[in-house]
Amino acid sequence: MLSQAITRFPRLALLNGATPLEKLARLSQHLGRDVWVKRDDLTPLALGGNKLRKLEFLAADALAQGADTLVTAGAIQSNHVRQTAAVAARLGLGCVALLENPIDTQAPNYLHNGNRLLLDLFGAEVEAVANLDQADAQLAATAARLRKLGKRPYVVPIGGSNALGALGYVNAGIELAQQIGACGEDFAAIVVASGSAGTHSGLALALAQTLPEVPLIGVTVSRPDASQRPKVVGLLEQTAQLLGVDVPASLQIELWDQYYAPRYGEPNEQTLAAIRLLASQEGLLLDPVYTGKAFAGLLAGIQRQAFKDGPLLFVHTGGAPALFAYAQRAD
Repeated sequence: MLSQAITRFPRLALLNGATPLEKLARLSQHLGRDVWVKRDDLTPLALGGNKLRKLEFLAADALAQGADTLVTAGAIQSNHVRQTAAVAARLGLGCVALLENPIDTQAPNYLHNGNRLLLDLFGAEVEAVANLDQADAQLAATAARLRKLGKRPYVVPIGGSNALGALGYVNAGIELAQQIGACGEDFAAIVVASGSAGTHSGLALALAQTLPEVPLIGVTVSRPDASQRPKVVGLLEQTAQLLGVDVPASLQIELWDQYYAPRYGEPNEQTLAAIRLLASQEGLLLDPVYTGKAFAGLLAGIQRQAFKDGPLLFVHTGGAPALFAYAQRAD
């Protein structure tokens, strides 16, 4: 059983219980289709988001190794970097973050507001880099430099997405299956943003065992199917190996890659329309980088009748602080 296998790994108790599963009543009426949301935007640290589930395992491993500094990387408006810096502050650790500007903008809000503002509040040390095309090597080099300075760094990969971090979303999948059983709904599909792949792969592994009849659809936010699929499949296999379980033979990875254009970190009109719709109908905030694109995929799927009959479930992975960095696009 996954729930037993996962207990072998140290985990910090940062979540304080399950995040809510809610029906979006006004939106459902507006769409003529029931839509529910798993509120991982409500995790309790640093304005919420999915990365905290991964950091429960990664930060526990860092403490077990005697680390005094978390080293990570991402875009200037990275939700992952923001939550990593917050966890470091909570634990009394340093945080060094390598940040790239993936959309090559000089807009002041993008450079200084939103998640970037919060990094300063959390006391993170920020290093600007031209790009993160060789992120693993760049993180390793930063860690080596810190060791020479007498630090004890622990590298947290981009998105917290390695096999250990993905355990956070194996846990989330188990939690979600229990909530679905309790609410009694027969969901037609579950939709989630697919980026660095830890959230998608962890959910896929858990749900393949607990809810194999419910399709999990990953809406890509940064790359086409051809390059996203190997990331998801590879991380899923690594996570299963870490847990000592088999990948179910029936597990199929479903990816929708029609909604990420023009590139990572740059919203399109479908994204902005999805953000406005959910805000105006439910007072619920999506972000321009991940959840806005994923929810645009869900809305388009309804329009093109891509789902079987039944309610739909959206996994809200957070990211609302980035709205303030994209103010010129979201109004």
